[in-house]
Amino acid sequence: MTKKPFLFISDFDGTLTDKDFFHIMIDSYFQDKKEELYKAWDSKKQTDIDFLSQLFQSIGRSENDIMEDIMNIPFDPYAKAFIEKVKEVGGDFVVISAGSDYYIKRLFEHLGIEGIEVYSNEGRFQDNGIHLTVKKDHPHYSEMYGIDKAKVTKDLASKGYEKVYFAGDTAPDLKAALMADVTFAKGKLISLLEEENHPFIPIQNYQDIHHYFIEKGVFQDENV
Repeated sequence: MTKKPFLFISDFDGTLTDKDFFHIMIDSYFQDKKEELYKAWDSKKQTDIDFLSQLFQSIGRSENDIMEDIMNIPFDPYAKAFIEKVKEVGGDFVVISAGSDYYIKRLFEHLGIEGIEVYSNEGRFQDNGIHLTVKKDHPHYSEMYGIDKAKVTKDLASKGYEKVYFAGDTAPDLKAALMADVTFAKGKLISLLEEENHPFIPIQNYQDIHHYFIEKGVFQDENV
């Protein structure tokens, strides 16, 4: 069986974007509770998935309003070209997110990014909010995040790849990042990987990863 060249796994919020979607929601629609909500998030007195479920279903906006917010998510300006290049050279690019496929898939459609598998918590619009569906009997289930990125990564990597790359920025990414052959990190993930004494490549955006791929001969040298 011939192995596929490589698998590139990316987190979404904070990695493919400059701002998490739930931050956008809090800053846009919960100004009067902003400080309280951020403190609650940091305290981890409830699971991340419970926090996001309660927040998203309480948005109180029409689907058109929410769609406008999704269209305005600050997406990495270099990511689309990188994704297309990955597909061009025969690699697979997938997204694993502890957020929701509701906004990820809609933003990808808006940006014309096609053929990307998204592993995330299922979301649907209902009662002026986004309602998340978490399946506790799913093999990728996580009590904390709804989806266990390490479990997904293990399953995907077992399909046969010469190399697995991972890019992320926060704690939910750590265990998956430790499983990759090459890890790209930003944000809090950097210090977490340092604590694990695990090698990584610090990045600011997907242009940095693109340049790395050129240096390593994965991509042909070209202007980015």
